[in-house]
Amino acid sequence: MVDDDGTVAVIDKGGLDALIAVLAGRGRTVVGPTVRDGAIVLAEISGGAQLPYGWGVELEAGTYRLVAREDGAAFAHSAGPQSWKTFLHPPRVREWSADRTADGELVVTGDATPPPSYAFLGVRPCDLRAIAVQDRVLTGGRYADPAYRGRRTGAFLVAVECTEPGATCFCVSMGTGPAVGPGYDLALTEVLDTDGHRFLVRAGSEEGETVLAELPRRAADPTTRSAARDRVAEAADRMGRSMPPVDLQALMRETLDAERWDDVAARCLTCGNCTMVCPTCFCTTAEDVTDLTGDHAERWRHWESCFDRDFTHLPSGPVRDSPRSRYRQWATHKLGTWYDQFGSSGCVGCGRCIVWCPVGIDITEEAHALNRERARGLGEGAG
Repeated sequence: MVDDDGTVAVIDKGGLDALIAVLAGRGRTVVGPTVRDGAIVLAEISGGAQLPYGWGVELEAGTYRLVAREDGAAFAHSAGPQSWKTFLHPPRVREWSADRTADGELVVTGDATPPPSYAFLGVRPCDLRAIAVQDRVLTGGRYADPAYRGRRTGAFLVAVECTEPGATCFCVSMGTGPAVGPGYDLALTEVLDTDGHRFLVRAGSEEGETVLAELPRRAADPTTRSAARDRVAEAADRMGRSMPPVDLQALMRETLDAERWDDVAARCLTCGNCTMVCPTCFCTTAEDVTDLTGDHAERWRHWESCFDRDFTHLPSGPVRDSPRSRYRQWATHKLGTWYDQFGSSGCVGCGRCIVWCPVGIDITEEAHALNRERARGLGEGAG
């Protein structure tokens, strides 16, 4: 049985299979982590056997490696190359098409493709916060994105608390994990010990409660509850990276002229990998294409990066022409001026930008370096 309030229970691996089946039976496209092409990626799954049981990852700056685990855990891996942004805010979307009729009239048709009804299984706490950040950006304010809202409104989120942080994780510094925050429909905590392989499940919404009620489950016993708490607490003490314990917004504001920006610019390739893998970066551009006859045209929206030299192109030239200015724009926006726009940091501590940077630039290392340079400047000023 489940607890009296119907919101907490324990399921086993069979219950995880049943969860996928229940969500699919409700007409949802279930997306979760699976092993493919030497990485743990996010893809549509139809059963629990497709989850990455027994696989983990080794991460470092510029390094990602899939490694086998002996314990058979399903969710003992850190963030991979994708985030849920790939599905909620896709890399390429058609916005409209235009056709010239036989009598020369131009007919423009907006893209009316119905959004899929997603169920995301395995949303990490950092990525759950990232979804909330993108919600504020793309569904609030004057420039809400109806296409994003359509995909987001129907999404069912199954979060998984982090018990195995990677060497590039720093969610504790950003206040985004490893414990799950608000916004989930169901939250899982994986437990493996002498009492078996099981998952503590909590419902965070009415739909989450109804789905939980359909699963084979048992009462959330004190041993499992305690083990789940302990594993999450232990994960908080094993973060591989950290931000300096200072006001990052102020740090970015007060170091705009720091020499450190020259150091990182000398290494940065301005490839934009960090913005592509970041779960909160949202910038896009538009591309118009036509067929060879000129009678059919389409407008496509696709991801854009502030590392692109033409991102700020004006008739007089790019506003940010140097690698220094482009990296500084990205870092100061992510850690500082995002607060001014959206009331929070734009960084959730997932570490993807560190892992997938081809030259291993580490945003936490840069923040520490800026903080040390600021401290030296304050010391010289005091003298």
